[in-house]
Amino acid sequence: MRMKYIGMPMGMWTLFGKSFERNLLTEFELDRDTAKAVAAKAKPRYKEIIAGLPEFEKGDHFKMNIAGCALLAAFVLNMPERPDVRRLTAYYSDSMMTPAMKWFCRKSGKSKFTKKDISSMKATERLRAADRNPYSWNMVFYPYPDGSGYEARFTACGICTLMRELELYDLVPAMCRLDYTMAEAGGTSDFVREYTLASGGPYCDCGYKKKRKGR
Repeated sequence: MRMKYIGMPMGMWTLFGKSFERNLLTEFELDRDTAKAVAAKAKPRYKEIIAGLPEFEKGDHFKMNIAGCALLAAFVLNMPERPDVRRLTAYYSDSMMTPAMKWFCRKSGKSKFTKKDISSMKATERLRAADRNPYSWNMVFYPYPDGSGYEARFTACGICTLMRELELYDLVPAMCRLDYTMAEAGGTSDFVREYTLASGGPYCDCGYKKKRKGR
């Protein structure tokens, strides 16, 4: 079964399409007409990318991640010039961190490190969705021995798969940086990382350390 545009993918365009268009002006200094033209071409390209992906399994929480990747790729593929990683990092962050997303991050931050959060992480570890869907993720859960938080270690990354197919693999680090931004917006954890698959590492480590009180 192929992923349908109706539902969450359509919701992603509705929530973020305008900010992706608007930030073409601020980050890439495109004029308004050019930005509108890029967005007009990006929407059908986004739908095309989504239609080429398999439907995600029930319980796989990474569907939003791959839709966000498809959204960024659709805009990049229609920009007048191919962006570099530095500018694309700022563009992606500014486009994704809308008021609604910041609210979502704060809400998610409140449940970080709770029993429900830990249970969800362990369920994701067991699912190993990327064994059956190359556009999903495999993760191993490592709680820190001192109780200061945990690490989610990813050995398979759907974003890497899709961006490689679209010949945009060198731009993946622009998306990796959002992990720091979202954790900061959540307000309850400090994000730490040593490796990413996109930079040639053995895995992507997403470490979340509890913020100390008073910080």
